[in-house]
Amino acid sequence: MPVSQRVVQVCLFLFAAIAMIGGPLQMYLGEPETVPRLDNVHRFMAGVYFSTGLINLWAAITIRRQGTLVYLLALGVFLAGIGRLVSISQVGLPEPAAVWLTYLIPELLLPVVIVVAHMATTRRASQVAPVT
Repeated sequence: MPVSQRVVQVCLFLFAAIAMIGGPLQMYLGEPETVPRLDNVHRFMAGVYFSTGLINLWAAITIRRQGTLVYLLALGVFLAGIGRLVSISQVGLPEPAAVWLTYLIPELLLPVVIVVAHMATTRRASQVAPVT
């Protein structure tokens, strides 16, 4: 397996672990200090979060067969980071700030790493592919 493909795989496993731990945790915790509508949406999104973890896990396990899905998963994480940026700009940075920035930075950087590494893997595979 090329190093670039291993980089993508490790990032996908990392995303999977985060979502498969964070999803059930947020489903359990909810957002009880707010109105029922927001708690409901929070727990619903926790289920979506968990399911994306399963998709990332499957993509990581089957990385040699993946193409566009890798880009879509990277986009999803990047958009989640953008959502955090919008939240920070609208209502401020939650406390403790270091924790939330620790979430934000990988959400914005790792998708770029995934895209670059996956493009390198794809480019390498197309150069090695036999001509028919």
